[in-house]
Amino acid sequence: MIGIEHYVVVSSILFVLGVLGIFLNRKNIIVILMAIELILLAVNINLVAFSAFLGDLTGQIFAMFVLTVAAAEAAIGLAILVVYYRGRGTIAVDDVNRMKG
Repeated sequence: MIGIEHYVVVSSILFVLGVLGIFLNRKNIIVILMAIELILLAVNINLVAFSAFLGDLTGQIFAMFVLTVAAAEAAIGLAILVVYYRGRGTIAVDDVNRMKG
């Protein structure tokens, strides 16, 4: 039988992979955006698992709001990325500091 511990372990693994994706790969912004999505997915797994375990729908409703925010973040992030690529010709994270001023 699958218990709450299994969901927490899977969620922890996804969260660690997301954090490692952010810290180990600072050159590619697309990988950073995917790592943020992994972190949000890990949070959603915890919310739904604990909501089902406790018999309360609050966690599942909150997970739907997190999914909405994650979709908006991905859409806006990719739109900014496309505009930045058209202007600079590269999406290297090291060149983003040139946007100041």
